[in-house]
Amino acid sequence: MALARFGRQVKRQRGVCVKMTAVAILGLCFIFVWSMFSSPSTSVTVQRESFDDIAEPVASGTRVSKSKGNELEKHDSNYHKKKVETNLKKKDEKKVNGSLPLPAHEHKSGKKNERHVPSRKKDKEDKSQLSSEESKENQKQEESQGEESENETEEEEEVVADDKEEGLDGEGEEKGEMEGDADLGESVDQETEEVVENENEGKKRKIKGPVFDPKAHYSWKLCSTKSKHNYMPCIDVESGFTRLQSYRHRERTCPKVPPMCLVPLPHDGYDSPVRWPESNLKILYKNVAHPKLAAYMKNHNWLIKSGEYLMFPQNQSEFKGGVVHYLEYIEEMVPDIEWGKNIRVVLDVGCSDSSFAASLLDKDVLALSLGLKDDLVDLAQVSLERGFATVVSPFARRRLPFPSGVFDAIHCGHCTMPWHSHEGKLLLEINRILRPGGYFILSTKHDSIEAEEAMNSLTSSICWNILAHKTDDVSEVGVKIYQKPESNDIYELRRRKNPPLCKENENPDAAWYVPMKTCLHTIPAAIEQHGTEWPELWPKRLETYPDWLTNKEKAIDDTKHWENIVNKSYLTGMGIDWSTIRNVMDMKAIYGGFAAALLQQKIWVMNVVPIHAPDTLPFIFERGLVGVYHDWCEPFGTYPRSYDLLHADHFFSRLKNRCKHPVSIVVEMDRILRPGGWVIVRDKVEILDPLEAILRSLHWEIRMTYSQNKEGIICAQKTTWRP
Repeated sequence: MALARFGRQVKRQRGVCVKMTAVAILGLCFIFVWSMFSSPSTSVTVQRESFDDIAEPVASGTRVSKSKGNELEKHDSNYHKKKVETNLKKKDEKKVNGSLPLPAHEHKSGKKNERHVPSRKKDKEDKSQLSSEESKENQKQEESQGEESENETEEEEEVVADDKEEGLDGEGEEKGEMEGDADLGESVDQETEEVVENENEGKKRKIKGPVFDPKAHYSWKLCSTKSKHNYMPCIDVESGFTRLQSYRHRERTCPKVPPMCLVPLPHDGYDSPVRWPESNLKILYKNVAHPKLAAYMKNHNWLIKSGEYLMFPQNQSEFKGGVVHYLEYIEEMVPDIEWGKNIRVVLDVGCSDSSFAASLLDKDVLALSLGLKDDLVDLAQVSLERGFATVVSPFARRRLPFPSGVFDAIHCGHCTMPWHSHEGKLLLEINRILRPGGYFILSTKHDSIEAEEAMNSLTSSICWNILAHKTDDVSEVGVKIYQKPESNDIYELRRRKNPPLCKENENPDAAWYVPMKTCLHTIPAAIEQHGTEWPELWPKRLETYPDWLTNKEKAIDDTKHWENIVNKSYLTGMGIDWSTIRNVMDMKAIYGGFAAALLQQKIWVMNVVPIHAPDTLPFIFERGLVGVYHDWCEPFGTYPRSYDLLHADHFFSRLKNRCKHPVSIVVEMDRILRPGGWVIVRDKVEILDPLEAILRSLHWEIRMTYSQNKEGIICAQKTTWRP
């Protein structure tokens, strides 16, 4: 029995071995067949249990410098250990000039980081509306309207307008040098950098740390410049060439290092400006005093010094018989020109007489005066002090900072511009920014025969139709009114194709540091292009959204959003005396909703569209408002002490990866804001905390701060303090 059992076990083991051998052979055959028919490269998926070893996601095809990455990791760990709770977060209640706490209204917004950093979505609630008398029903309505607007407009800011990227980081062509005068205890813009090299292109990019260094200390000095209290960094010559007769650049030329000094006040001091509308008739002379202005007044009767004031007699102007008669004469010459109806936005080239803008304002026309910087007289500063929309810019070889086809009419009074010189570049630039079917109004005295013939030849070559040419017996000036073509058909009928049509890939809206072209841009014809139709009559055009606007819903939401904020918060909850506010700047305008909401306050708003943001400036003009392109890494084109209020909504957070010296933007805000002027900044708390410290170092008075869910707002007022 035992032997039989042993034999059966031996047979069973042999059977198992045979079976295992057969399975092994079949497995090898399967692997051989699989290797024959599968792709050469295979992948194995492994599930990670931890991502602690990954500091930041890196795009494929790139490699991270190891040493820099280690430095970044160490810096971040130390920074987060030392980070303390901010002053804004500690405040559960806000007070305005000692008043009782005001209830808050919230907006939610989904925001993304800048395009240089891998995108991350964050759910956050927007800052409050800060109103003391709003009901819960209004709160719910405002939240629903503001949520979508904030979300969409912030996402839209991610797009970069490549056509206007020249002059990035504040360095344009032909820029001079100037050393900063601010003595900073520590690095102002300390950067945490991670160098990422693209293996294919070998390019490098930087991921920066905080916009403002929260540990920096500031001490300020006055600017020691030739222009003194009227210093304009990108306009005035401040190099070592002291024998130059001209102290103004022919083109915008900024110092390589942005000025970090404070512009002094006028020699005789500075007083609060005369309030609007009284400033239309008189201003304080010492606020705009200039030797060349004193010489200019001796030969002109439309401005008279009387005691401490500079007076502007009613209906007195450069035009004999008064500017009112001059405007009526233009309407008689061309009845299609209806001031304040089909003509709403006008560019006044030269800014020789601000009474022209004053009289147009009475007719509901918004005239933007273009102060040409030469060595004649500083009348642009007088225009700003009176409370009229004015921008300062050279006009020689580069395009003006406006989009194409946006001005209803362009005026040049007592004009001495050499329009026909340099192949007519200046007039071709006027043609670029003039609306199709728009009017060019030119008034001159004693034109030479040669100049008149050259002008006639040039206007004929670009197919401008001369509607009227008369000499007014009262004003004794010759007035010519031209009209730009409304279609491209007439261009094809020219015998001589000179100037030629611009290439199709030439962007007519590209304006920042773009040289003037000696070519004609075609008239827009496609429905998706702006300028194909004349806008609605004013004021209907303010609330009209044209077919070429791709984001109508966003524009409508933007208008409602800012209407709620302005009416329920800014006008009542900030402690601002709006009767002292006339000149306002929106430093990061999108659809002009902020400016539209303030229209009933008898103020004007300069809508600044940053060059790295989506190009919404054509729509702002379409609404009957005004604005310019600008790169905030450079100083703005205006005189010191020009504005009563600056508005910056999520402005600094968008400059994190662009400007090398963000603190210089705060210095620029101090330059262009009047003593007693206000600033409203809405942004992330991590930006507002160090910004508040900078403003306090400038001796600004912080009137109100509020924060909620990592978003906050600062309302501050500039003082007369100078170091």
